[in-house]
Amino acid sequence: MTASENLIRSLIERKLTVAVAESLTGGLLTAELIDTPGASATVLGGIVAYNTQLKQSILGVDAAILNVHGAVHPDVAIQMAVRVREILAVGGMPADVGIAATGVAGPDSQDGQEPGTVYVAVAIGPDVRVTRLSLSGSRNEIRSAVVAAAVDLVLQRLENQ
Repeated sequence: MTASENLIRSLIERKLTVAVAESLTGGLLTAELIDTPGASATVLGGIVAYNTQLKQSILGVDAAILNVHGAVHPDVAIQMAVRVREILAVGGMPADVGIAATGVAGPDSQDGQEPGTVYVAVAIGPDVRVTRLSLSGSRNEIRSAVVAAAVDLVLQRLENQ
């Protein structure tokens, strides 16, 4: 069983829903989750906010943070993870788990950050944690590594609850 399958099974067993906000992964994380049969019982959806302005206009990330630090910052990931839960609410119920990824896949730097610099945030209830990743490889290798890391981070959080 893959890590994604384990995550989906764990979310279903706990009766938890999940919403995803992603940037550099361009929908790969949401696609990875919904690739598992039965995912519709837990995955509410995903938002790809690839453009920095969309992080503010759709996900409500604070403009001051974006203006000062750019999109590759831990506070951006945190706000994305928290807000996607509410934005993708179903029947007035926000998602139980919010996952967000923002960073630089390359080949060029962005906002003064080198390729492979990524922040992944996981929000479960009021508890929000962000992890900085320093990855290497091609653009596609970095994007794939972010997806794998995000899945693992959520699994770890669920196991420690």
